[in-house]
Amino acid sequence: MIMKKNSRTYPMSQRHNLVKISDFAKIPEGSFSSLDFIASLPDIHAGKTIRKVISAITNAARNRKTVIIGLGAHVIKCGLSPWLIKLMRAGVVSGIALNGAGSIHDFELAFCGETSEDVAKELAAGRFGFVEETGAWMGEAFSEGAKNHHGMGKSLFEYMKKNPEKFPNRDISLLWNCGMMDIPCTVHVAIGTDFIHLHSLVTGESIGATSFRDFEIFCDQVETLEKGVYFNLGSAVILPEVFLKAVSRAHNSDKHLNGLTTVNMDMLPQYRALTNVVKRPSIGVGEGYSITGHHEIMFPLIAMAVLEGTAGTFQ
Repeated sequence: MIMKKNSRTYPMSQRHNLVKISDFAKIPEGSFSSLDFIASLPDIHAGKTIRKVISAITNAARNRKTVIIGLGAHVIKCGLSPWLIKLMRAGVVSGIALNGAGSIHDFELAFCGETSEDVAKELAAGRFGFVEETGAWMGEAFSEGAKNHHGMGKSLFEYMKKNPEKFPNRDISLLWNCGMMDIPCTVHVAIGTDFIHLHSLVTGESIGATSFRDFEIFCDQVETLEKGVYFNLGSAVILPEVFLKAVSRAHNSDKHLNGLTTVNMDMLPQYRALTNVVKRPSIGVGEGYSITGHHEIMFPLIAMAVLEGTAGTFQ
């Protein structure tokens, strides 16, 4: 017979437990609102994080602090423009930052109600990137904007305003709505990354002048992010890099962004976004949060809760 060695044990009451029933999902009775739903989530991991993110945006909006959303093109292709526009109209969002592809999708939706070509199908045929209207019209807008010392976002808005007959679907456009509400919509371009750069009417001079002007506008906005929120929504490279440089300029100008909240949300964790949005900018001044999930599901949940939480604030 094997004699089992006695082990030392201790009472459960003395053990520190990481999971508690009090943190479990709380299901409200009867009908419930988006805030009830968020409150029902477990106070664990992402459940805790999403509540903190919603609270940060809601508090910033209530106190009229700056809330900037930087987004990748995929967010527009996922059909989320109506939620972003709703947040702007509600007085929650102070600025929108787009990469070059984001401005293209937004612009195409405004003039034809469709976007996102089949790259694999058109590439071998020599047609990818050579649709006439997008390249020609955006090229004209950039050239005119450069002459007037406008940023790229304002240049595209002014082109829509000057040629309304070409843009029957402009009400769904972020560029258009930002312009109409006098909210900065900046566009940050890397040369050669967007198909319109292949068009003869799109020049390096006009891209450089207008996008660089938008960088300056974006930097000015970032300087106002004390107790505000920067939300990086689906941009893996361009906007995290641009944001980090804007934060550096803010500190160099003695704007130290105390109380800053940074948020990154994407389908997969990305190095630059986690490093240049969530971690580095918040060190010593605020908090950074990361949420992983599909934009078309997660962002409407956050938007609904923020809108409910700020209802009546701006009336």
